[in-house]
Amino acid sequence: MPPGRRPRCGRFLAPGRALLRGLGLRWKIAVLLAVGCALVAVAIGALIHQARTEQVVAAARDHARDQLIRVRQLYEVTGRLDPGTSNEAQAAIDDPALPAELREAALNGSRTTYLRLDGADPAVWAARPIGGRQVLSVKQPLAAQRAELAELDRQLIASGAGVVTLAALGGAWLAGRLSKDLRTAAETARRISQGELDARIGAPETPGGRDEVAELSRAVDTMAATLQRRLEAEQRFTADVAHELRTPLTGLHTAAELLPAGRPTELVRDRVAALRTLTEDLLEVARLDARREEAVLEVGALGPLVASVVARAGVPVRMTGEASATPVRTDSRRLERILTNLLVNAERHGRGEVEVVVSGATVAVADRGPGYPANLLREGPQRFLTGATERGQGTGLGLTIAQGQAAVVGARLELTNPPEGGARAELTLPTA
Repeated sequence: MPPGRRPRCGRFLAPGRALLRGLGLRWKIAVLLAVGCALVAVAIGALIHQARTEQVVAAARDHARDQLIRVRQLYEVTGRLDPGTSNEAQAAIDDPALPAELREAALNGSRTTYLRLDGADPAVWAARPIGGRQVLSVKQPLAAQRAELAELDRQLIASGAGVVTLAALGGAWLAGRLSKDLRTAAETARRISQGELDARIGAPETPGGRDEVAELSRAVDTMAATLQRRLEAEQRFTADVAHELRTPLTGLHTAAELLPAGRPTELVRDRVAALRTLTEDLLEVARLDARREEAVLEVGALGPLVASVVARAGVPVRMTGEASATPVRTDSRRLERILTNLLVNAERHGRGEVEVVVSGATVAVADRGPGYPANLLREGPQRFLTGATERGQGTGLGLTIAQGQAAVVGARLELTNPPEGGARAELTLPTA
């Protein structure tokens, strides 16, 4: 076969494989079970048909031979033949309808039979030489036997179809229960991945049994419980560290304010302020991770809300759509926190002027920098990970907090790199 050319059978099987891949687990099991039962039914039916056919053929040949002996004895005694009826053995000498191969075998001294079940006139012949070059033959019609075999085939097909149907229905029922358990496990895993760490499948114990699905469910529950304990321990550690740092940082900030004016004092105050900001951010991230934040939702026009946030952020921007009167339901304090983080991130990592566009219930913050790193777009914001050196230095908490606060107010934050370059963050708020 030339290289790269697929076998002919592969081309025939490809559509079936594609169809099978497109089915769910429930229907895959039902189809495979039905196909397996169909193959078994075909094999058993073929064996039964073959065995019954051999019985009918053997009986027909024996009967034809017996009739040939009876006719020969009668002919030798009386010198005449009993031609018989259409439903019985028909005797004849040099019958023109006698098959040529049977005639030749009889003239050669053989006593043999010839059987034909197909065609319009199924029959079995038996022949022997008589009187020199003459051939005495007996023909036994087999229409009744062929009808019997046809009825047997119909019964086998009906029985096989019934077995395959029952197998398919039973397989669909069993696979449905299995598929339901697997879907429950998958849904629970999705809930866990979305942060619902207390979600559990709750698979029952099966003592003495080997229920693989239940075992998988218990493994998922164990994994979720372990993950929940570790994440809660991490959240407690982060919150405790940030909380414990507050007191010495407050004293350090007070002491820094008492230092005499000068460049060293400015550097100390700047670093103390940065450390206080980082501590507050850590506390906020810990509260968001613990889902202890609750929004106070109010209805307001989006354009003026964004304009007031931009005015207080202290970031030079070019804003369009500030007159948008689209009513949205949000927490103005958290909205300001989200937009301020996005604006600061765009100013710090971008190049040139930051652009803010309000359209409908969506606020877009865009810059002309190198864009978001691929891993950030793929995996989402991660704390203490800025993703790429060209995006500048930072703790990586700004986007993490923005995404967490967006989830609290029911908004959707999408980060993209537009084709024309730069980075773009779109915040879509629920409309009132």
